[in-house]
Amino acid sequence: QVQLVESGGGLVQAGGSLRLSCAASGRTFSTYAMGWLRQVPGKEREFVAAITWNGGSAYYADSVKGRFTISRDNAKNSVYLQMNSLKPEDTAVYYCVLSRTMVTIRRGDYWGKGTLVTVSS
Repeated sequence: QVQLVESGGGLVQAGGSLRLSCAASGRTFSTYAMGWLRQVPGKEREFVAAITWNGGSAYYADSVKGRFTISRDNAKNSVYLQMNSLKPEDTAVYYCVLSRTMVTIRRGDYWGKGTLVTVSS
């Protein structure tokens, strides 16, 4: 059974940093694209960042470019999101997602349950 478990969320002041982690289990995902999406209650889920299967390319939403960095460790079946210079508008539930292709990363094939990030002003 495939399972994605996020960790690292919490409460932080504006300007602070957090590092999210997502560990996948149940199979090997080294050929999958991995990414992060986020959702604010009452709003649509939005793309944050994604990384190709080999880590060769990364993609970011305009709202997080220059502040967030995505990385992965295929040996650990894990993906990370380093979030710096956090803003109150970054407050959301962050979801880890795995996808067979980068094109379908927003839909995803496997999803975590999410971790809450709250940025206070």
